[in-house]
Amino acid sequence: MPSLPTTYFDDVYRANEDPWAFETSPYERAKYEATMAALPNDHYKSAFEIGCSIGVLSEMLAQRCGKLLAVDASELPLKTARQRLAAYPQVTISQMSIPNEFPDQPFDLILMSEVGYYLALDDLKQVRQLLIDHLETNGQLLLVHWTPFVHDYPLTGDQVHELFLESTGAGKPLIHLLGQRTDKYRLDLFGKSM
Repeated sequence: MPSLPTTYFDDVYRANEDPWAFETSPYERAKYEATMAALPNDHYKSAFEIGCSIGVLSEMLAQRCGKLLAVDASELPLKTARQRLAAYPQVTISQMSIPNEFPDQPFDLILMSEVGYYLALDDLKQVRQLLIDHLETNGQLLLVHWTPFVHDYPLTGDQVHELFLESTGAGKPLIHLLGQRTDKYRLDLFGKSM
């Protein structure tokens, strides 16, 4: 199954400006709180958020980042994200579709939440390498994904996380710092060792 195209997300956002109820869902609120609690540093100098949507989690991240680049494959939710984050001059919001588009700069925090399973396995492997290459030594990579099967998606959340876990261990570039699982999502925090 190929990676989901940008048009898939455009169609979703044309049908509903907040299709996953990021602003109102108790599930999303609890997941965002767990995401922020999993970050061990009080402050990050340069963070990259992949899949920012309408910017609800981005606003939480912005309060702990010197710079934040928040991107989404679809331009449609970014108008709302830009309005929400207008008071945060350190935040840049851009339309970007990984792995074909990727920023050419290092980050000490990269967050990929609810995005990896939209990618075909080969594309996700390419993204994994890009994330490792752009993560500073001792930087952190946080993955958070829904785990139940969704027939539209090329991968499951567990498959995404297991692929990244393959890059941990002796002689590998990532260290597994934290793993959490609920009945609906899993969270894994990695550090870059070299």
